Amino acid sequence: MATSTAAGFTAELEELRDPVELTKTLRYFTAGPDEEFIGVRMGSIFTLAKRHLDMPAADLEAMLESPVHEVRVGACSIMGKAAAARTATVERRGELYELYLRRSDRVNNWDLVDLAARDVLGGWLADKPRDPLYRLARSSFWPDRRSALLATAWFIRAGDVNDALALSELLVADPEPLVTKAAGWMLRYAGDSDRPALLAFLDAHAGAMPRVMLSNALEHLDAAEKAHYRSLPAS
Repeated sequence: MATSTAAGFTAELEELRDPVELTKTLRYFTAGPDEEFIGVRMGSIFTLAKRHLDMPAADLEAMLESPVHEVRVGACSIMGKAAAARTATVERRGELYELYLRRSDRVNNWDLVDLAARDVLGGWLADKPRDPLYRLARSSFWPDRRSALLATAWFIRAGDVNDALALSELLVADPEPLVTKAAGWMLRYAGDSDRPALLAFLDAHAGAMPRVMLSNALEHLDAAEKAHYRSLPAS
């Protein structure tokens, strides 16, 4: 079977254009100065991505450089699925990790981050020092900070909540709601694995947490616990 290419993927994607879907998409996304949408269902992109998991890193980078949002969705979907595949070699996972970090400027919206950060970044760093995530968390580019948080979902799934809590603490006052919302998700997920750790975090930080972060972190607590943490004064 021939190796997948950026040109081949993009040609297949173009055939899936749908003006009705474009209208729906533009209700949720605003095109930036160097971005366009062509109107393809996300499910269709994900199905297409599954057929291109062998795409070389150079072609994935070419897709990330595209101004078409759906093309970048395809690249990030391929990266995430390829990194998570049981058959993925260490070399493949490593090149995907390096590509994500090198071109994180093109992983520039919440949906792109959510497709790849856990499996590409978190999966690679599972048995390695987590310093790169703390560098991302200090980035001026908010998708980098969201990437750092979403990557910790891999560790939480393995029972390790430490980085999720530490990065959430670092970003508790982040000005970008898409970052603090992600922190709330990771706290909620961490609480499912280690409830005492979540409660200790909330005891220390609930009063300072933005509403969206706190609401997401509290989602799986009982009504009395929610009321308690929502009543804590700002610290």
